[in-house]
Amino acid sequence: MIEALAYTLLGFQIFILSYFTAVNGLYTTFVVISLYHIFKFAVLIRKERVEKVVSRVLYRPISIIVPAYNEEQTIVDNVKSLLSLNYPEFELVVVNDGSQDSTLQRLIESFRLVRLDRPVRLVLNHREIRNIYVSLDFPNLLVVDKENGGKADALNCGINVCSYPLFCCIDADSILEETALLRASRLFVEDREVVATGGFVRVLNGSVVSGGNVVEIRAPKKWIETFQVIEYVRGFLTGRTAWNIFNSLLIISGAFGIFRKDMVVRIGGYRKTVGEDMDLVVRLHKYCTDNKIPYKILFLPDPVCWTQVPSDVKSLLSQRNRWHRGLIDSLWHSKEMFFNPKYRWAGVFGFPYFFFVEALGPTVEFIGYLSVIAFYLTGLLARDFALLFFLVAFLWGSLISTGSVLLDNLMYRRYGRLRDILKLLLFGFLEMFGYRQMIVMERFTATFQFWYRSWGRQRRKKIHEITRQTAQKSLN
Repeated sequence: MIEALAYTLLGFQIFILSYFTAVNGLYTTFVVISLYHIFKFAVLIRKERVEKVVSRVLYRPISIIVPAYNEEQTIVDNVKSLLSLNYPEFELVVVNDGSQDSTLQRLIESFRLVRLDRPVRLVLNHREIRNIYVSLDFPNLLVVDKENGGKADALNCGINVCSYPLFCCIDADSILEETALLRASRLFVEDREVVATGGFVRVLNGSVVSGGNVVEIRAPKKWIETFQVIEYVRGFLTGRTAWNIFNSLLIISGAFGIFRKDMVVRIGGYRKTVGEDMDLVVRLHKYCTDNKIPYKILFLPDPVCWTQVPSDVKSLLSQRNRWHRGLIDSLWHSKEMFFNPKYRWAGVFGFPYFFFVEALGPTVEFIGYLSVIAFYLTGLLARDFALLFFLVAFLWGSLISTGSVLLDNLMYRRYGRLRDILKLLLFGFLEMFGYRQMIVMERFTATFQFWYRSWGRQRRKKIHEITRQTAQKSLN
């Protein structure tokens, strides 16, 4: 009996170590792949295509859809920033999803909105539209006031209202770089098989903003915001870049994504879920494969969207809980793709990765941490296991994070101050010692709440409260 128990404990320890080794090995592989392809992409942009991008030749008309619910703190600055984008032909559609604050009133006052009698073709279902407004100062600005139905419902409403063949969805607390749309949308002209693209979402908190544009990038002051910089860099730069190779990108951030309107309409638009961004992309993969439509869904590292991240623990945990519930719901909805060779790399590699690593990972990781504590308290913790667990789970993970930060700064040199780079490297190393475990515990909890449809609440702050402001430039 004792011998059997000893073998069971040994087998469990080997499983935990094997899991952490496999996951970190996969992350390291992604870093290496991303380094090669990002360098190749950067050289291509600098030498061959930058003139075309700057000359504004490669573009298709685009509609920017901004779903807004209780966004009075950020909506005016966000709209001003979007109206100043460097793009030849675009319209901005702000969908006020039944806000209970002064979001709509601030838009009416700031942009001189008047009611517009405009028929809307209801291709996608959504809650009732109350009014549509147009700006007297900016004819390409439309504001739709509708009954509350959630983010997916608001996006479907925006798709019905918008006029152009491409649409870009962006959060109301985010800022696009001036040429981000030009850089991201050119792929739709160069390759007709492209149905969706996503850009790099970076943390806005702490940077210097002027006239609605980010003019100097700095590391945030708060520890909780700085740790999120590390997460975003690692997730976007290493993870999503590598998925391009296999056409297995299963998520485009809801903060910044561009889609072919006709393809999104064909699959019925956004489904009501708390993970509408991933769900839409997974269903695009499935629909195109089922109907034998050649397609590509790509991530581009150079178009950048700057987004406000939570600055308090409660909002952060609520956000991560929602993200994890959305991930599980999206995978469950399209579960027939799981290990299905019909869906090529997306089915046999991308889908299993998101299931085993992203969906089940927090549970395995949480049990691993808990077991180490239990083994230690009961005197069953083997010295060799403890050392290997520290090296694999903590030190290797820290090296991946710091390596991602170094890769980002070597390739793009976003942070101009040495103190900011050193701070990010330090936080990249420290992430595995407390912060990571806090997020894992929340995601572990969310695993058993995946059927909840609640978004929770996240505290929004005015742009000047999370950034360093310089003199503002008016659009008028």
